[in-house]
Amino acid sequence: MTGDIKIGAHLSTAGGLSNAIFSAESLGLNCLQIFGASPRQWRVKKPSEESVAEFKSVRNSKGIKEVYLHAAYLVNLASPDLEIAEKSVQNLSEHFRIAQELEADGLIFHIGSGKELPKEEAMKKVARGVKEVLRSVNGPAKIILENSAGGGQKLGSFPEEIARIMGLIDSDRVAVCFDTAHGLEAGLITGYSVDGVREFSSRWQKTVGWNNTPVVHANDSRTAPSSFHDQHENIGE
Repeated sequence: MTGDIKIGAHLSTAGGLSNAIFSAESLGLNCLQIFGASPRQWRVKKPSEESVAEFKSVRNSKGIKEVYLHAAYLVNLASPDLEIAEKSVQNLSEHFRIAQELEADGLIFHIGSGKELPKEEAMKKVARGVKEVLRSVNGPAKIILENSAGGGQKLGSFPEEIARIMGLIDSDRVAVCFDTAHGLEAGLITGYSVDGVREFSSRWQKTVGWNNTPVVHANDSRTAPSSFHDQHENIGE
């Protein structure tokens, strides 16, 4: 690949972080996403100094343009449960610290659900949580909010909600990831016509801004538009 086009995939780090780089090279990719630690545990096991150093060295030698980490699935900064909210801030901070150590470009996370809370209150909780993470972890990597598939009072299914949260955080260390399957499942895109995609793209630009969206998760969906069911499928299937 040449020029500014960046195409990657979420790749396994089994056997060592740097193995994801070799996988990217074998697939002809120039960027990638990985987990820096287990996505299904509150406890965060940091990679060793040797593993971090090797990852950075191999990345530089292979010319990988961008690296993103994905946070744990357990994180819910909007949770009305104080213990869950506090654990979410702590876990997200530790994953964010790993992203900084790996010199990644950002850490992508799911915004979460406020459950019974009014949406405005839930969005303010998310903003406070992100601000706490930013205060506790320094570095150039960004915290990246991912749009949701909706349902279950999940936040961020609409660009207006994401823009509101970004405004509450008010930091240039925050960006957004757009997931195409989530967009379809939330009803942002009801069919892949030229006019439909153009209308969505204009709405996104006016609210979030494509300049604030460095990452697109390109997926098909196993479920129909406006299903609110988060079920990815390989493109074309």
